[in-house]
Amino acid sequence: QVWQIRLDMHLLNHDGNITDAASIAGIVALCHFRRPDVSVQGEEVTVYTPEERDPVPLSIHHMPICVSFAFFHQGTYLLVDPTEREERVMDGLLVIAMNKHHEICTIQSSGVVMLLPDQILRCSKITAVKVTEITELIQKALENDQKARKEGGKFGFAESIPNQRITAFKMESAAVDTNDVEEQAGEIIAKADPPAEVFANPVLHTPGTAQIGEGVESSWGDLEESEKEEAAEEEGDSEAAAFECEKVETEDTSTMKDTKKDEPIVLSDSEEEEVVILEPQELPRKTR
Repeated sequence: QVWQIRLDMHLLNHDGNITDAASIAGIVALCHFRRPDVSVQGEEVTVYTPEERDPVPLSIHHMPICVSFAFFHQGTYLLVDPTEREERVMDGLLVIAMNKHHEICTIQSSGVVMLLPDQILRCSKITAVKVTEITELIQKALENDQKARKEGGKFGFAESIPNQRITAFKMESAAVDTNDVEEQAGEIIAKADPPAEVFANPVLHTPGTAQIGEGVESSWGDLEESEKEEAAEEEGDSEAAAFECEKVETEDTSTMKDTKKDEPIVLSDSEEEEVVILEPQELPRKTR
């Protein structure tokens, strides 16, 4: 039986070289973590609470630390720990993970740059120096944390929460002078411009609208120029259609009055007329 441990990382801010920062945060979290103590007797497994027995650390044999290198101009220039802006213009990236014993754990290369063996050896030597420095910082921080916990104090992230030291824009409280506040307020009011005219009663520009205070005249209900032209054309077409329909009906009525109901109506070739019957159309309504 073994313990199953999962490490989750949440990025609060990213300004480049997230691989190195994540590797340091991950290894420190695993070194700082304490699991419950366990005893096994035959097939019976007992997991003790922190009140019964002190939790025990994990068995970590070495600390692999990642160091990133950015290359520019096809490997001519080398840069350690690139920022987010530098990562945008770099040609390639090389990440080397190594422990303090100068043992290479992994090498990852990305980008469009071709590296020579001498360049990789040079990066590995720089990595050995950086990993030694970072490992010493990690061990010193863990020792300080353990010492503070034995003394019953707070250390690290737990201490930063009440004081809000983890925020980047934390501002120290400053004393405010409240003397002569009324005089200062009077001077500010005297130098200020007079207030704009305010209408106490609503102003009715068009039916169904109202305006209170400052603003411009309401144009609700007013037609645009193009809408006015379209409305005029529609009214003209409607009047012409109505006049034509009325004319045909008048001619048809006068013809029926001059003839008898029982006699058939015979039209000669010269008397034939073309009668156009217009179906009733609904006149367009003026909308707004």
